[in-house]
Amino acid sequence: MRIATLNVNGIRAAARRGLGTWLEERQCDIVALQEVRCPAGLIPQNTLAGYHLSYHEGALPGRNGVAVLSRQAPLATRHGFGYRHDAEGRYLEVDYPGLRVGSLYLPKGGHPDGDAAEVDRYRRKLLFLRSFRAHLTRSRLQARAAGLEFIVLGDFNIAHTPADLKNWRSNQRSPGFLPQEREWFDTILGPRSLVDVVRRLHPHAEGPYSWWSWRGQSFTQDVGWRIDYHLASPGLAGRARRGGTDRAIDYESRLSDHAPVVVDYD
Repeated sequence: MRIATLNVNGIRAAARRGLGTWLEERQCDIVALQEVRCPAGLIPQNTLAGYHLSYHEGALPGRNGVAVLSRQAPLATRHGFGYRHDAEGRYLEVDYPGLRVGSLYLPKGGHPDGDAAEVDRYRRKLLFLRSFRAHLTRSRLQARAAGLEFIVLGDFNIAHTPADLKNWRSNQRSPGFLPQEREWFDTILGPRSLVDVVRRLHPHAEGPYSWWSWRGQSFTQDVGWRIDYHLASPGLAGRARRGGTDRAIDYESRLSDHAPVVVDYD
């Protein structure tokens, strides 16, 4: 079973850049998408040929939106997780035989010592993190009781450790690498709860990074961040055999400012 996650940064733009070709070549069974940013009626269906589409569009035009593509029809879908801003289109959960899949687009956030807008974004992110952690525990335990493996995929907008971004020393006060965010990440991982699958497959690697700025030479020089994850229940994580980032061969070939993160599970 091949599972992928990709922040498309606008599905129509990604389609123009070759998303359909990538889907055809990689033949994934499940693909979680974030920042779809498109009304449901305008999604380029020809790009998604052969997949069932589950989509939480959200209520903010041109922003957010999460989806799950699957070869098999879903048994159930749930939009949001009880957070007061669920209408933003940041979380979608889909059940299949034997498996529960979440697609997440976590807020970028702000800085606690910034201006009023920055502080507000920081506080909203912390509220989201607290609420989402509680949901992860509930959903994971419910899935286990129902005999389902569990995986949450997506753009967490957090680099968990210094190995997950190139210039970690100069980014210790940057949103996405703040101590509070990294400590939260610690609390959702564990050998009996959720496993960072790509880090388990690449325990000593820098990265593999999944996001690079469009600006400057960040992509060419591989100055990136690993912020897109597969977090899986221990049973599923133990069946991961290979995986990592589908980094484009050059700047012009990129599907998005993010790269797909793909893992093969037995």
